[in-house]
Amino acid sequence: MNFRTDLALENTQPAQQKHREQDGCVVTSIEQDGKTYITLEVKAISDNIDSNDSLLKLVSEELARLLPKEGPVLAAGLGNRAVTPDALGPLTAERVLATRYIKGELARVTGLEGLRPVAVVSPGVLGTTGMEAVEVLKAIVSQIKPAAVVAVDALAARSPERLGCTVQISSGGISPGEGVGNCRPRIDGETLGVPVVSMGIPTVVDAATLACDLTGRNRAPAKVSPRGASMMVTPREIDLIINRGARLMGMGINRALNPSLSVEEFDQLT
Repeated sequence: MNFRTDLALENTQPAQQKHREQDGCVVTSIEQDGKTYITLEVKAISDNIDSNDSLLKLVSEELARLLPKEGPVLAAGLGNRAVTPDALGPLTAERVLATRYIKGELARVTGLEGLRPVAVVSPGVLGTTGMEAVEVLKAIVSQIKPAAVVAVDALAARSPERLGCTVQISSGGISPGEGVGNCRPRIDGETLGVPVVSMGIPTVVDAATLACDLTGRNRAPAKVSPRGASMMVTPREIDLIINRGARLMGMGINRALNPSLSVEEFDQLT
């Protein structure tokens, strides 16, 4: 059986993984096909408040390492805001401070001079816009010419223990919906023409994959896919995971791109 997962940690051998501990998190680095995958194994986002912003700081540091040091950046929140497990990207976009328009006299009178230009978009999904996310992003990239794109999306995991407990940051781009069997055109440096860094938190597990893991079988029982329809499993506290995860992703992007502002200042501005 093909076990569905978006996590490089679940798709690679231990020999390919380098681990370290930092601020109570296990940080795993994986180099594969010239791409970097950083996985943060953290305390359950739904059960633990990052009161001192140590996790946020770690996320922003790892993201900053994969981004160009200068130039405008486009932050893209992928996914469907109307479907809770898939709303991480759009809700993250709402928490990213758009700074591309803050310049000249506006920057002077607001005291926001010297900020790195950031544009923000939620391209939606094919079923509601009639356009693939990559088509929307291509058009925007050709117009504003960012130095890089940061794409945020909800992910699928193989193991339910990783739901809401894992953050993945990658220089390899992303294929929206790949982990849930609804793979859309890939969003990466090749398709957009600029570096793409993806970020995400796993929010679902494929029911067939979960059944195989629980039973030790290579084929899931037919009841797991009634009428041939695949099902996904998500935690009961998914609303909390999405809301806290979106703040973590959004503020991580803010701090990575404009570290001169504090988390408190970003909270006020967004």
